[in-house]
Amino acid sequence: MRSDVVVMVGLQGCGKTTWVAAHLARTHAVVSKDHWPNARGREARQRRVLHELLGEGRNVVVDNTNPSPKERAPIIEIARRHGATVRAVFLDVPLDVCLERNAARTGRARVPEVGVLDARKRLVPPVVEEGFDRVDVIRQGGGAG
Repeated sequence: MRSDVVVMVGLQGCGKTTWVAAHLARTHAVVSKDHWPNARGREARQRRVLHELLGEGRNVVVDNTNPSPKERAPIIEIARRHGATVRAVFLDVPLDVCLERNAARTGRARVPEVGVLDARKRLVPPVVEEGFDRVDVIRQGGGAG
């Protein structure tokens, strides 16, 4: 059976992590650069972990902002190399809602506002033409993520 890779896309505070917990946490290994906040080379580490999990035949969800095709391309390439299906889940939540949710966070969970605004500038909604088997767009966004 083919592995499944889900690439989460959305601004900080849009509800990605909450959505993953509700819909994928029981069936997919969760990979996020947030798991290694102080590590150097977090991108390389994420790619290595993705390779390892897919090599074990696991389903994986990549829970980061993944705002642009450039940032999503390596994930798609690794998934394809392992013969996995790959889909994007885009949480399309208004910027003001994301900023409000992010502001309510504490400690390391809160992203500096400039980081959210930078991600918004780079945000390009995912499309099948990038190499996804499908793209799901969710416009609700319950819970901070």
